[in-house]
Amino acid sequence: MLPWKRLVRPLVALLLATAVAVVPAATAHAAAPSSGWNDYSCRPSATHPRPVVLVHGTFANSVDNWLSFAPYLVARGYCVYSLDYGQLPGVPLFNALGPIDKSAGQLQVFVDKVLASTGAAKADLVGHSQGGMMPRYYLKFLGGAAKVNTFVGIAPDNHGTTLDGLTRLLPYFPGAEDLLSAATPALADQIAGSAFLTKLNAGGDTVPGVHYTVIATKYDEVVTPYRSQFLTGSDVHNVLLQDLCPVDLSEHAAIGLLDRIAFHEAANALDPAHATTTNCASVFS
Repeated sequence: MLPWKRLVRPLVALLLATAVAVVPAATAHAAAPSSGWNDYSCRPSATHPRPVVLVHGTFANSVDNWLSFAPYLVARGYCVYSLDYGQLPGVPLFNALGPIDKSAGQLQVFVDKVLASTGAAKADLVGHSQGGMMPRYYLKFLGGAAKVNTFVGIAPDNHGTTLDGLTRLLPYFPGAEDLLSAATPALADQIAGSAFLTKLNAGGDTVPGVHYTVIATKYDEVVTPYRSQFLTGSDVHNVLLQDLCPVDLSEHAAIGLLDRIAFHEAANALDPAHATTTNCASVFS
């Protein structure tokens, strides 16, 4: 492949992934989220005793990431909540751009709010992209392990991303890394080998007491290589979407925004006692 094509492809992929996340954001905020999520009068049932907190990805917000998945869970009897985090001053709609350790602190506050509202002892977390990785900081360093039963990461950048090798070019542009860190700290934090990720993954990927599931797609063009998304630990279930349905072509954005096969597998993780086989037919479930 020509060198210029190697540079253009990941840039285009990132722009496309961002666009998919942003377009729903503009329309979703015009019509406030409904369909029963973020309902603080909701009380967990005996069947689903833990509220589910949804954690959006980079450039997204509490609505656009979950226009499909939140109603999917509500229809199955869950109390569902989503938060905005990682806001930068003067930047509307585009969230999850601030320092990731600070975003984890916002998640800590939000989970406490949800637990106080519902009366539940623990919550479950489901996150997409950065939202599938950031909560691990909360679990590991901010006491979240005592308050979370299950954590599902959909296309998470658990060990960072190379953007198909593009990030390796940063050292060749003087000042680029410093500019990235200053302007959008979360993007710098998500580069493979960053100081944030080194701290996060030191001593092991997981903490005791939490059930982890990772759902990845081999067509991910944002978190690369895709297998870097998987976790290592005694209570980890790593899933490749194409092992469940070989013809599923979802990439980074689609797996979190609208893929019902991924949704079905996430629901299995939230309620393993009533899990059913996930396959291509799960798109109709």
